[in-house]
Amino acid sequence: MDYSTYVVLVVLFFFVVVDVALAGPKGAGNPHWHSASATWYGSPNGDGSDGGACGYGTMVDVKPYKARVGAVSSALFKSGEGCGACYKVKCLDKSICSKRAVTVIITDESPALTKGLIHFDLSGSAFGRMAVSGRSTNLRNRGKISVIYRKTPCKYPGQNIAFHVNAGSTAYWLSLLVEFEDGDGDIGSMHIRQARSNQWLKMTHLWGANWCIIGGPLQGPFSIKLTTLSKRVTLSARDVIPSKWTPKATYTSRLNFLK
Repeated sequence: MDYSTYVVLVVLFFFVVVDVALAGPKGAGNPHWHSASATWYGSPNGDGSDGGACGYGTMVDVKPYKARVGAVSSALFKSGEGCGACYKVKCLDKSICSKRAVTVIITDESPALTKGLIHFDLSGSAFGRMAVSGRSTNLRNRGKISVIYRKTPCKYPGQNIAFHVNAGSTAYWLSLLVEFEDGDGDIGSMHIRQARSNQWLKMTHLWGANWCIIGGPLQGPFSIKLTTLSKRVTLSARDVIPSKWTPKATYTSRLNFLK
């Protein structure tokens, strides 16, 4: 073997090693799975939190959120821009964990229990579903466990994206909560267009899944443009909020990202 061939083989070996190292936890079988820890909260067979840092309020207690809600540490919460994203979570101990993963929707924030490691705080129901049949209680009794996770498309069959007008909104300060977003689930930016205008105005991220526009007087009907955080996919809902809108009302569009 000449020297140039030897150098090429060494370089190739280096990149193979790096690729394996970045592929994720051993045994995951998929480079998109990553290591994390998980706990649970609420009642053992409950739905999890009531409300949460994303601002969904009592929606977390009913389908499609019911029992599928989860809180995540800051790296996935992303100051609220990660709200609405969906993840598959799977535990690893073969003696008690099933092979199936649970799908959770991010509705709240949780502190990381181990520095540098992603953490999920699941509803009691979601946590128990990771166990083999008849061992849900045993798994919950462990408290904190090691898991793997990956992002997965959100799916809301029969639901279109909706916009809830938050309490306190006026013609000079309009605040919206985004609901039932298929696909990425998260929001990277949001724009609004007033009646008889071609200009899209950038909205400001307030907290959780809540965005606002300050100006005015703002004139409806309003069109809303969403751009996801993960893949920068854009969707526009034309005249989705009527001219005679009211605070605390929810207005449903005719479209969603996966339609």
